Amino acid sequence: MKEIGGYIELDRYRLKMLHEGAVALNCGRNALAYLIKAKNIKKIKMPYFMCDSVFEVCKKYCVEISFYHIDETFKPVDVTLENDEWFYLSNFYGQLTKEYIAELKNRFGRIIVDNAQAYFDMPISGVDTLYTCRKFFGVADGAFLYTDSKLDEELPIDESFERMHFLLGRFERTASEFYSENVANNDLFETEPIKKMSKLTDNLLHAIDYSFVKERRTENFSLYHEKLGKINMLKLREVKGAFAYPLLIENGAEIRKKLQQQKIYIPTLWPNVVEEMQENSLEYGLAKDILPLPVDQRYGEEDMMEIINSIWRSRK
Repeated sequence: MKEIGGYIELDRYRLKMLHEGAVALNCGRNALAYLIKAKNIKKIKMPYFMCDSVFEVCKKYCVEISFYHIDETFKPVDVTLENDEWFYLSNFYGQLTKEYIAELKNRFGRIIVDNAQAYFDMPISGVDTLYTCRKFFGVADGAFLYTDSKLDEELPIDESFERMHFLLGRFERTASEFYSENVANNDLFETEPIKKMSKLTDNLLHAIDYSFVKERRTENFSLYHEKLGKINMLKLREVKGAFAYPLLIENGAEIRKKLQQQKIYIPTLWPNVVEEMQENSLEYGLAKDILPLPVDQRYGEEDMMEIINSIWRSRK
């Protein structure tokens, strides 16, 4: 029987959620796993410039991987597909336009778009597209997948309550105190099976003011671009609801260390690329020296200027 009465739990939120009509899953890796199983994918062509977690999903499901390079605008270079091969396109920092993605869809047909860094870019009709919630919001898990193929099996519903400690701790204390728990939470998904999104994550995503988040991220990106665009070695287009501001400067890796000493934490997003690619490759330089500066909704103009001024000081 349903429990009635007793103590009150977390409130139920009812605001409209972005990506309401997509398949709601437990993590981005399993959004790809869902596609692999639903479409019986056997071969995928992927960028060298990619998180190794995506490669691990393919290996887990015995998918053959081949690779392609990207250019300095994050666009694929010299891609050809075999008859049964799928093209995996990552929308790095949201820098690919819908027109460009549509052009690749018309060219290749079998295309998967990874919008993990472009949460506010809506999918193109008929294009399999995946999104990750953790990169944009204070949730422990969650992903969305747009596809016309449904997996013919009953999926269990994930549970998130035991993963929330590091998020709640970060809300009231410092990030450094809970960093190891955050890492452990990321590592957890290496072995997690495909599940439906948890009720807790679904509820939290219904509490977000998406218009505010998009506007704040857009404003912060624009301020970075105004103040740092002249020294940025990347030629960027301005992004609505950006994931981060990718600043590519000489000795970016050294400046990252100096910023960390000032308690400004800028991650290396693809450490596996730094470890595995040749030092003279474009991918190595991008992974090593890009500073993905935070633009998220926690911060305003004063915070952005503090980071900008710290970067200028660190370059001296």
